[in-house]
Amino acid sequence: MEFQDYKLENLGKLLKRHHNLNSDKQCRINSNKQQRANLNDNGVHYKSQKVRRYEYCQTSPLQQNLEISSTWLPPSPSFTSSSSSTEQPHRTTRIMTALSSLHSLFFSPLLKIPSPKLKPSPFFTPPTTGNVISPIKAHKLRKRTEPKLTKCHAVTDMSSSAVPTPDDHKVLVGPASEEESRGERRVADYDWTEEWYPLYLTKDVPDDAPLGLTVFDQQIVLYKDGKGELRCHQDRCPHRLAKLSEGQLIDGRLECLYHGWQFEGEGKCVKIPQLPADAKIPRSACVRTYEVKESQGVVWVWMSQKTPPNPDKLPWFENFARPGFQDVSTIHELPYDHSILLENLMDPAHIPISHDRTDYSAKREDAQPLGFEVTERTDRGFAGQWGREKDGSMPNFLRFEAPCVLQNNRESVDNKTGEKHYSTGLFLCRPTGQGKSMLIVRFGTTGTSPWIKLFPDWYFHQSASKVFEQDMGFLSSQNEVLLKEKVPTKELYFNLRSIDTWVAEYRKWMDKAGHGMPYYFGHSTISLPKVPAVVEHAPAGLVAGVSASLPAKGGIGTMHAPNLANRYFRHVIHCKGCRSAVKAFNTWKNSLSTAAALLTALAILGAGRQWRAFCLVSASLCLAGVYACSTAISMNTTNFIRTHRRL
Repeated sequence: MEFQDYKLENLGKLLKRHHNLNSDKQCRINSNKQQRANLNDNGVHYKSQKVRRYEYCQTSPLQQNLEISSTWLPPSPSFTSSSSSTEQPHRTTRIMTALSSLHSLFFSPLLKIPSPKLKPSPFFTPPTTGNVISPIKAHKLRKRTEPKLTKCHAVTDMSSSAVPTPDDHKVLVGPASEEESRGERRVADYDWTEEWYPLYLTKDVPDDAPLGLTVFDQQIVLYKDGKGELRCHQDRCPHRLAKLSEGQLIDGRLECLYHGWQFEGEGKCVKIPQLPADAKIPRSACVRTYEVKESQGVVWVWMSQKTPPNPDKLPWFENFARPGFQDVSTIHELPYDHSILLENLMDPAHIPISHDRTDYSAKREDAQPLGFEVTERTDRGFAGQWGREKDGSMPNFLRFEAPCVLQNNRESVDNKTGEKHYSTGLFLCRPTGQGKSMLIVRFGTTGTSPWIKLFPDWYFHQSASKVFEQDMGFLSSQNEVLLKEKVPTKELYFNLRSIDTWVAEYRKWMDKAGHGMPYYFGHSTISLPKVPAVVEHAPAGLVAGVSASLPAKGGIGTMHAPNLANRYFRHVIHCKGCRSAVKAFNTWKNSLSTAAALLTALAILGAGRQWRAFCLVSASLCLAGVYACSTAISMNTTNFIRTHRRL
């Protein structure tokens, strides 16, 4: 009997030690569950079964086990012993307590049934003392009656987190009018086809090949006829829908390279090689034409087929007509939507950060709040003044005009001569499809420094390409987020008064006029594209090499395959000056390499010492020229790679 009491005492110590360790662990578990339960008010939702488990965990493990054991265990067998009747109940109680604890250690983790003292589970009712079942049977019964738990994810309550505080109104862009404050929206009478769109710089239009372009999702072809006049057609042959921009010019007529059909400037078909000699060409075998105009060095197209061209809508820029005004013009194809491009161009606050040390004017230490004042709002755009807030003045004047014209003007006075100078940054953004755009950039002034004339145009063009590449990663990802989220920009943007006033004004203008566009993302409304984007695959192999060498493509080899991530494809093939410069540098590079090899051979074979020295020096100069040409080619064709510096 003493030996049995000794075992029971050791068993009690073991159970007590297990209870203490399990209680500490359970307290940590309860604390974590309490934190998750408190998150319910912030949008984290849990199933009711998890709440019941949490309630069950509020009691101690030993209490849970004892309560389950005392309720569920079958009646214990009688113990026979030689001890007195008064000692037997005491020993029996100790044995039952030990057996109950052991039972709870093994079966409680499987059952996990709420304590009878707590609110009973609606999925399972514990048996009464009159209906006793085994723990294993109870576990099987619970698996059949209780539904499976569903894992819930955290849900963010946008309405509660997006409510601005009184302090936020001081820094955020607010409503522009009383109508906007009341939630009312004014819709303008707008049709995207009844507008002039910038197609190309006049100087860069090829003379001997057609040029394929797009406006939104409309594909057009631009070329010069036999008289040198600009012509524009739908980029589709009426025969079998082949692209006319892949054709060629023969005697001023546009020929489709699929079957050789030829079209004149008015769109009439004048030749079908497969037609019998005595047959006439059907009058319906013609192509749709578009009206084009050349103005101030830019080719514009009127996209409407129903409404005649409106000359009053053709943009005219006063500073470009001033005497002595000189500009540097470039053209770039970019892999993001034209609305995102316009946002970027009307955001002067990003220049010190994104373009830090790109030139002498951009330094990240100059990042500061700006002041804006909107002076004009119309159905066709907006205008206003801006400047640095600390200066207390707004010398810059910005104007946006539909459909995609942005200009930033500034007037200054020469302190020495007192002469007034005019400067303009002009950005003509043409939408070229979903997630694509083409930009014509023109920077000019009446007070040009004579030192600027020492630099060739291709140098300024590669600098402009570098600037756009510095922003390309941000803007491309922004375009992806807008298409993925499919909500207005006010749900995504955090517009500040001190930097984002123009961005908010532009998106609010899209609210008014966006209904007349194929798709748009406004401040409060959106209209998603109705058709998916068309992805065109470039030709491969020998065809790619021939295609890349055509004047219309402007290529110089298969290494420059069409790719918007490549600077050559984004700019050089569209710029006649840079294309000619790259070809010239390649020619010089090959010639100098050949000369360096010949001079080196002569130095080896030569007999005289002076002759050898002369040949080696000449070969070294040729190699230096090769390096210079390679550097110039790289500047025009290699993308900028951002290397983060530690401050």
